[in-house]
Amino acid sequence: MDFNTQGHGEPLWVYPPSDNELKESIVKEFKIHPVIAQILVSRGFRSFTAIHDYLYAKLPELHDPFLMAEMPQAVERVCAAIRDKENILIYGDNDVDGMTGTTLLTEFLQDLGANVFFYVSNRNPLRQCLIVEALEYALMNECKLLITVDCGITAAVEIAKVAAQNVDVIITDHHEPTDKIPHCVATLNPKLVNNPYPNRDLTGVGVAFKLAHGITNQLTAEGKIPPKKIDLKRYLDLVALGTISDMGSLMDTENRILVRYGLRQLRKGKRMGLSKLFSLCEVDLNDLSTFTIASKIAPRLNSLGRIDDPRKGVQMLLVKNAELAEKMAHELDLNNIERQKIERTMSVDVDATIVEQPEILLNKGIVMMSDKWHPGVIAILSTRISKQYNRPTVMIAIDKGIGKGSVRSIREFPLLQTLKDCSDILLNFGGHDFAAGLTIKEEHIEEFKQRFIEATNRQLNDADVMSKLLLDAEIKFSDLTFDFMEAMKLLEPYGNENPQPVLYCDAWQTYPPKIIGNKTHLKLYLEQGDRVLEGVALGRASQSMFLRRRNLKLRIALTPQINKSSIQLLIRDFKVLEE
Repeated sequence: MDFNTQGHGEPLWVYPPSDNELKESIVKEFKIHPVIAQILVSRGFRSFTAIHDYLYAKLPELHDPFLMAEMPQAVERVCAAIRDKENILIYGDNDVDGMTGTTLLTEFLQDLGANVFFYVSNRNPLRQCLIVEALEYALMNECKLLITVDCGITAAVEIAKVAAQNVDVIITDHHEPTDKIPHCVATLNPKLVNNPYPNRDLTGVGVAFKLAHGITNQLTAEGKIPPKKIDLKRYLDLVALGTISDMGSLMDTENRILVRYGLRQLRKGKRMGLSKLFSLCEVDLNDLSTFTIASKIAPRLNSLGRIDDPRKGVQMLLVKNAELAEKMAHELDLNNIERQKIERTMSVDVDATIVEQPEILLNKGIVMMSDKWHPGVIAILSTRISKQYNRPTVMIAIDKGIGKGSVRSIREFPLLQTLKDCSDILLNFGGHDFAAGLTIKEEHIEEFKQRFIEATNRQLNDADVMSKLLLDAEIKFSDLTFDFMEAMKLLEPYGNENPQPVLYCDAWQTYPPKIIGNKTHLKLYLEQGDRVLEGVALGRASQSMFLRRRNLKLRIALTPQINKSSIQLLIRDFKVLEE
C-alpha cells in the first residue's frame, strides 16, 4: 500500500482492459456505478457469483473448518487435552501473524478452562533450533500437547525430536510445505497438496482461528458447552490484525470477511493493550483502516520480533490491566523508535552501495549482504528495495559466519523453486513464493548470489522489472460525488492483491502548483468541465518546474479521497499532454 508510484524510473502505465458487454451486465445485475463495474472487470472478475461474494459476503459464509484436511484429528486431540486437564503449549512465530495466532489460541483455550502456556520464538539465525527450545519449555511445564502457530511445516526433523519425548504435536501453519511433511497428530495447512480447503490464502492466525472454530463446533454439537458460551467474533480483531500484517490476500472472499468483521471488532476498542497502542499512535478508532494497521500498528508489534522479545507482544494482546497495558504500549513505541534508527542506518548503507555500484541494477535480481546489518530488520529492507526497483531481492545479514537472509519477489518471479534449486548450499529456507527467509553459511553466499541472479536473468525480461502503474478505470470529475465515494467502500477492505483503485482522467491545470509539506509534496489545482478539484502528489515537489505554467493539459492517475468535507485527489502519477 505504498502510495508513491515513483520506483526506479517512471512507471509504465497499464491501461484497463475493455469489455463493455461484461461491464454493462455487471451494472445491470448489481445496480452499481459503471466506474465500479469497470474496476471489477479490470481486476479479472468474470462471474456474478464471484462478484457477489467479493462485494457482499457475510460472516455465516465462512468455510466449514472441517473442510481442512486433518481438522477432525486436531480437534479430537485438543478436546481430549481439555477433558483430561493436560497442559498445552502454544508455540508461535515471532511476527504479528504468529503473535496474534498465539494470543487467539491461548485466550480461546483459557476461556474453555484449559491449562495453557505460550512460547514465542525469539530471533536466532539458526531457526531450526527454535522448536527444540520450545520443547525444553514444554517439558519444563509438563505439557503433553504442543500446538504450533504460523510455523512448523518445514521442521520435520525437529518435530520428530519433540514426538520422541512423548509430546504430541499439532501444526497450524500457512507457509509452503517442503517435500518432507512433519510426522505428528495433525497438520493444518491450507497449502498442503490435496488439501480440499477452498482458501489457500489464510494466514497463520487464520488457520489458528479455524482450529478454534472447529473445536467450538465440536464441543457445541456434543453438548459439552452451551451454544452461547464462546463468541468467536471476539477473536476476529486478532485475525484482522494478523492477516493485514502478514499481507494476506484481500481478494479472497474468506479473508475479506475475516478482515471486514475484524476491523469492526477492533473499532470497539475492547482489547486493552491495543486500545492503549491506538491512542499512543493517535489512531482514531472510527477511522481505523487496513492502511492504519499496516503503517502504524503492525510495525510497532513487529519491532518486538525484530529487536526485542516477541513474547511481550502476546502479553500486551492478552493484558487486562489498564496501567500495565499503558506501560507495555509505551515500551513498544520506544522499541519501534529504536528499530527505525537501525533501519535508517541500514537503508543509507544500501542506497549508497547502489549509487556507488550502479551495475547492480543491470541484473534482474538484487542480492546484497553485510556483517553490519541487524538480522531483525533485513525483512523491511528487502521489501523496500524489491518495491523500489521492482526486482526479486535478497538481503543477507551475516553474524559469526552464518547469513540470515530475507527474500522478497515480484509477481513474475515465484521464489520457492529457485530456493529449492539452491537447497544444497542453504542451511534452511521457508516461506511463500513472494516472501521467504533463508539461512546460509558465509562461505556459500557468493555462490548463492551467482545462482540466484542467473535464475532471475534467465526468467525475467526488461518489461517484467519495469515499475508498473495498473489503472483500474477512467473517470470524470462529474462522477466524483459523495455517493460514489460511499459506493467505493464496497471494494474494501483494501490490502494485498486488492489495492485502492487507481483511476485516470485528463484535466487542465488552472493555477501553477504549490509546494507543501516541508517542501516535499505538490498541490495541484485541476479543472475538468465546470468543476475544479485539488490534488496532492506525494514526494513530487521536485517536478513542480515542469508545471510552472497555467492551462497545461495533464493526464493524471489518481485515487479519490475524502478530506474533511471535500473530495480530494491523491495523485499517483501524471503526464503533461499539451499546453
